[in-house]
Amino acid sequence: MMQATTDLMKEHRGIELMLRVLGAISARAGAGEALDTGELDGILEFLTVFADKCHHGKEEDILFPALEAVGIQRSHGPIGVMLLEHTEGRAIIKRLKDAVAEYKAGDRTAANRIASAGDDYAALLSQHIQKEDKVLYPMGDERLTPEKDAELVAAFEEIERERIGPSRHEEFHAMLHRLEAKYLKG
Repeated sequence: MMQATTDLMKEHRGIELMLRVLGAISARAGAGEALDTGELDGILEFLTVFADKCHHGKEEDILFPALEAVGIQRSHGPIGVMLLEHTEGRAIIKRLKDAVAEYKAGDRTAANRIASAGDDYAALLSQHIQKEDKVLYPMGDERLTPEKDAELVAAFEEIERERIGPSRHEEFHAMLHRLEAKYLKG
């Protein structure tokens, strides 16, 4: 396993944990329970900054072009599918943000839209992660040289510094663990 894809798979574990939290919150929203809008804001920030800008940014700006360069197809191939799913995910996050804004403005029917968007996003990203972990990343690992892998790792670190900064990573992990304790334990 190459270091670049190993790093991305570690990020997938954090994203999957947040998807489980989102699923638990969606279930509560669908059941009519009151929602903590501060937590929803934090989840949206995690999903837009960590999952999309940082993680998907590493894939779209660094990994996918490197995979194309070693012969993995973009159009009508696995990279094209991943890019399409990233776009679908962004559209669902927009629905979720809009529903949260409506909920914060006092529209309690928005809870159902929060539940629906949360479930849709969790379903999309869960299967998307499996395709990357089980199909695309192993294809890349077979074709990328150790030297290219080292370049990717360095470029990933640069994206992380630029897009989220060093302390944000730890803050996101702390929030993840708080939400996990609240929504998934016990």
